Amino acid sequence: MSENKLTDLPVIKDYIYNTDTKNQILKYDRENKLITRYPTVYIVIDKIRKNKFKAYVGETNNIIRRTEEHLKSEAEYRTDWLELNKSNDAKLIVIAHKEFNKSLTLDIENQLMQYLVSDDAIVELNNRRSNDQDLYYTREHFQDIFKSIWQGLFEKYSEIFPQIDDITNSAIFKASPFHKLTDEQLDARDKIIDNIQRIKKNHKDDNLIIVQGSAGTGKTVLLSSLFAELNKVNKQEAYMLVNHEEQLKIYKNISSKIGLKSSFGDDIVNKPTKFLNQHPVKNALIDANQKVDIVLVDEAHLLLTQGYMSYKGKGQLEDIKKVAKVVVVVLDPMQVLKGNGYIEDDYFNNLIHKSLEDDNFIELTQQNRMMASADTINWIEDIVQKGVIGDIPNDDSYSLKIFDNVNEMYDEVKKHDDSIESLTKGLSRLVATYDWEYKSGKLREYTNSRGEKVKDFWRVKIGDDFSLPWNRQIKPEHKYKDLSWAEQRQTINEVGSTFTIQGFDLNYCGVIIGPSVKFRNGKIIYDSSCSFDTQVKNKRTLVNKKKVDISSELIRNQLNVLLKRGVHGLFIYAVDEELRNELLSKYNQK
Repeated sequence: MSENKLTDLPVIKDYIYNTDTKNQILKYDRENKLITRYPTVYIVIDKIRKNKFKAYVGETNNIIRRTEEHLKSEAEYRTDWLELNKSNDAKLIVIAHKEFNKSLTLDIENQLMQYLVSDDAIVELNNRRSNDQDLYYTREHFQDIFKSIWQGLFEKYSEIFPQIDDITNSAIFKASPFHKLTDEQLDARDKIIDNIQRIKKNHKDDNLIIVQGSAGTGKTVLLSSLFAELNKVNKQEAYMLVNHEEQLKIYKNISSKIGLKSSFGDDIVNKPTKFLNQHPVKNALIDANQKVDIVLVDEAHLLLTQGYMSYKGKGQLEDIKKVAKVVVVVLDPMQVLKGNGYIEDDYFNNLIHKSLEDDNFIELTQQNRMMASADTINWIEDIVQKGVIGDIPNDDSYSLKIFDNVNEMYDEVKKHDDSIESLTKGLSRLVATYDWEYKSGKLREYTNSRGEKVKDFWRVKIGDDFSLPWNRQIKPEHKYKDLSWAEQRQTINEVGSTFTIQGFDLNYCGVIIGPSVKFRNGKIIYDSSCSFDTQVKNKRTLVNKKKVDISSELIRNQLNVLLKRGVHGLFIYAVDEELRNELLSKYNQK
């Protein structure tokens, strides 16, 4: 900010929220023009139970008049305000700053909602409005002003507002519908909303909109924003479907906090199989009134393309298209990890061709997760797309390291999991390709050297001195049990897989490339005999009844997912000696 460096702190005042609020403000702050005459941002907080609150965020040019409106006219037709007005515990927090103007307060309001939807203490957030602003006079001061506001809120009300890094490192924050979208994401969102209305108006049978993008291009943030935006419109609702258990928790948390519900009475956030069981295709084909309005599908590359367990159909995407008026999917074919989700080339190409023909295809290309240079991203793409290991680029903005010793890599990950030093540290984990045995729900039984039968965790073991539990086995503390794998504190002592980390960000990611990935004759190859993932090893039966081995493609996709998790850094250790030596030779040439 150079000579215009911001030094003034925000003014944060609180008042009992009731019919006497106006008198309280006039009594204590009549002469404080920042409160009474300038634009302000405000939060109405109501305690629901111990350490749990509901919140409403707003901004206004006149806090006294706006409070009177909430207390009187709005309570007549809004149940959320009626409940707040009847509360004996509600508090009005008013935030003022000498730099506030209309655009800045709208941006502050929006970012407060983004933070509060990620705040464990807030269980209900009543204002879902999103008012991202473009450029304005004080835009360059926005981040500094917001950080000082949040720090002030934390210092005054720490039971409600946690430290800023606890928010920004949370999985729900990274998927929040209140993120400021990039120009590419905004253009995509506008086009999708327009296309949805066109399809509904024309009652089109070609009701599929496809958003394609590789890992880290912001597909989830775009879809989360759409989820909140589409559900604002009266007499319209958008379901959110995702097959990934960890991501499902995040969307359920978001929908609960901002009060999104289905008119059919089922969960507005669900897994595809459960959704289809609650909305049978045969009912929708008989009665068009049984069709749901809009279905959004995150991680659509995880949809089943054949029957599996309680799903009896032949393809979830085709079934979803039959029970919804409009379907919006985001996908990346290079994140298909299971044989029962394998997309045959002809089917996929036909989908893309048809969506292009109908102008219903959108591609995201901007890398939003990895804070790396284009050269670094291209280096990773060459590994997963071409199977070649190029020269490792110098990148001052991203930490890319190759290790000869897995324990040294683990030490580096643990060092970066310390959240005290800076916001770029914390939320760092070890992950690995699925090359070690694991069975969910039970411990490993084996006979030890003394002939005794004992039980232990399933483990990732490398050599004689590296052994860590594998995939969600250490029991979390109660307060962490509903968080995603990466957010649970004990998982720094585990190794995760693609199935625990897909769709999530890590600040620093240590990737153990297991023995299923090898380097031979100048190329990376994939050896399914070293994989313990049965969905990789089993042959896939195609539409033409031919059985094919797709293991190399699926293992490559696993590697692709793991290498693109790190926001600020990627650390790599390869079990295969030839692969490790090739990576180290490129690293040592830097």
